Amino acid sequence: MKARLSHFGAPVLAGLLLFSGLALAVREIWAALPHLEATGGYDAERLLLLYSTLPRMATALIAGAALALSGTILQQVLRNPLASPTTLGISTGANLALVSVMLAVPSLGGWGRDAVALAGSSAAALAIFSISARHGFSPFSLILSGMIVGLWCGAAAAILVLMNDQYLSGIFIWGAGSLSQQSWVIPASLLPKVTLLAALAFLATRPLALSQLGDAGATSLGLPIKWARSLMLVIAIALSALVTSAVGVIGFIGLVAPQIVRLAGARRILSQLIWSPVAGAGLLLLTDQTIKLVAPGDFVPTGAVTALLGGPILIALLPRLATASRALPRVAASQHATNNRMASFAALLVLVIILAIAAIFFGRAPDGAWAWLPTASWDEILPLRLPRVGAAFGAGTVLGVTGLILQRLTGNEMASPEVLGVSAGATLGVAAAMFVFAAPGLAVQLAFAGGGSLAVLTLIFLLSARSGFGPNRVLLAGIAFGAILDAGVGVLAASGDPRGLALVRWMAGSTYFVDNAVAASALLIALGCLAAAFLANRWLALLQLGPETASELGLRIVPARAVLFGLSAIMTAAATLVVGPLSFVGLMAPHLAHGLGLRRPAAQLLAAALIGAALLVIADWTGRMIAFPYQIPAGLISALVGAPMLLIVLRRRA
Repeated sequence: MKARLSHFGAPVLAGLLLFSGLALAVREIWAALPHLEATGGYDAERLLLLYSTLPRMATALIAGAALALSGTILQQVLRNPLASPTTLGISTGANLALVSVMLAVPSLGGWGRDAVALAGSSAAALAIFSISARHGFSPFSLILSGMIVGLWCGAAAAILVLMNDQYLSGIFIWGAGSLSQQSWVIPASLLPKVTLLAALAFLATRPLALSQLGDAGATSLGLPIKWARSLMLVIAIALSALVTSAVGVIGFIGLVAPQIVRLAGARRILSQLIWSPVAGAGLLLLTDQTIKLVAPGDFVPTGAVTALLGGPILIALLPRLATASRALPRVAASQHATNNRMASFAALLVLVIILAIAAIFFGRAPDGAWAWLPTASWDEILPLRLPRVGAAFGAGTVLGVTGLILQRLTGNEMASPEVLGVSAGATLGVAAAMFVFAAPGLAVQLAFAGGGSLAVLTLIFLLSARSGFGPNRVLLAGIAFGAILDAGVGVLAASGDPRGLALVRWMAGSTYFVDNAVAASALLIALGCLAAAFLANRWLALLQLGPETASELGLRIVPARAVLFGLSAIMTAAATLVVGPLSFVGLMAPHLAHGLGLRRPAAQLLAAALIGAALLVIADWTGRMIAFPYQIPAGLISALVGAPMLLIVLRRRA
C-alpha cells in the first residue's frame, strides 16, 4: 500500500501544483469573460485578456515545463541533485550573450536570438564542466563554479547595461525574468522548439537510465556513454537557452521541480521526465499568478521571485550532501622566506604608494590623451580624485583582511565575503535602510549593513555547526543565502521605486559619489579593523591547529570565533558601502599574500591588506580611464578580474 501511494505521489503533487496555478489563472480569466462578448470597438479589458493575460499564462506554462525538463536531465546526467540551469550559470551565460548582441542589434529576434542565447549557454557550460570534471562533477565544485561563472556574467552584463543606461530599465527587468507579454509571438515560437527538444529527451530515456550505472556499467551494455551524455547535455542547455532568449533568467525552477517529484516518489527516469515538466509548469504559473495578485503592475520580475523558492530548497538539501572538513595547508616558513619577509613588505608598500600616486595624478586629459595632471589643475581635480582613491584604498584593505580571516576560520581557501553571501547580507541591510529612512546617513547605512552581514554569518554557521563547520557545507550555505538575498534585492530594485534604481547603481560598486567624509571614514575603519585583526592574530594561528589543540593551548573557541565573525561582518559592511557586494578582492588578496611565501597570520594580514588596497585602487583607476569619458564602477571591474582567478584556483584545487 505504501509503495502504491509512493507511486502515485509524484503525479498527485505535480497535478496539485498545476491545478493551483490554473485556479488562480481561471479567476483572472473569469473576471474578464464579460468583455469577450464585445466583438467591435475598443475594449481595453478584452485586448488585455487576449494579448497580454492569456499569452503570459501560456508562456509561464511552457517556460516552467522547459526549465524543469532541463533540470531533470542535468541532474540525471551529472548525477548531482543540485544541478540546474540556474545553479550551473547556464542561464546567465545566455543572458550575457543576448545583452551584448542586443545592444548592437536591438531588432534581433527569432532564430538569430535563439542562436546567440545557445552560444552563451554553451560557453558558460563548457567553462563549468571543464572545471567540475576534474572533481568528478561533485556538488561542491559544480555549484561553486556555476556561481562564479554566473557572477562574472552578471558583472559583465551590468557593465554593458550601465554604459547604455537609456536601455537600463527595460534590459534590467527583462534580464531578471519578466513574463509580461504583448502578443502571442513568444509562446507561439517557443512551443514548437520546446516540444521538439522534449521529444528528443523522451527518446533518450533508456540512455538516461543506463547512465545511472556509471561509465563502466553503461559501456558494458553497449551505450556510448560520452556521446549519449553530450547529446543529453546539449538538449538541457538548449532548453534553458530558449527560455532565457524568450523571457530572461527564471531562477531555480529547474532545481525545485525535479526535487519535488523525486521526493514525492518518482524514482524511474520516465516518470521524472513526465512529471517534472508538469510540476515546473504549475510552479511557475502559480508563482506568476501570486505575484500579479500581491503586486499588480508588472513591476516585479517573476524570475527574481522564483529565486526566493530555490534558496530554501538548496538549504534543505545541504544535510544530504557529504561534506568533509579540510584545514588550510600549514607549510613551515623556510629561512629564505623569513629573511625576505621584510623585503616583500617593503616592495608591497612601495608598490601601493606608487599606484596611489599614479591613480591620483596620471590619467586622461579632457581631450582623451594620456598625461600627468598639470599643477594648474590640482585645485580643481584633486578634490574629485583624492576621496575616490582614499575610499578604494580603505575598502581594499578591509576586504583583504576580511578574506584572510574567513579563509582561516573556515579552513577553506575558497571562502570570501562574496562567496559566503556576507556581502549580500550587507546589501540587503543597505536596501532596508534606503526604504526605511528618507535619507539614511553613513552611520545608519553602516549599522544596517553590519546587521545584515552578521545575520547572514550567524545563519550560515548555525546551519553548518552540525557538520563541524565543514568548508564545503559552509560555502554551499553561503551560496544559498546569497541567492535568497540577491533575489530580495532584485525585487526591491525592480519595484519601480526611484530608490530601486539608486540601489542598482550602488550595487555596481561605484565610487562616483564618495566625498571626503566617506573617504576619511573608510580609511579610519580600515585602520581600526586592521589593528583589531592584528590583536587577534594569535587566535587565527591557534584556530588553524584545530579546536582540540587550540583549546588545550588555552583558547576559548566559541568566544574567539564569535569575535572574529563579528569583526568580519563589520568589515564587510564597511567595504560594501564603498565598492558594492561583488569585488572578489576578499578572495584574491589572501591568495596573493600566500603566494609571496608568507605563512604567519600577522604577516599574511599585513600583506593581504596592502594587496587588497592595491587591487581596488587599480580597479577604480581602470574604471575611470578604460572607457573615458564614461566610468565603470570599481566593484564590477574587480569582479571581472576576480571571478576568473577564482575559477583558476578551483581548477587547480586537489
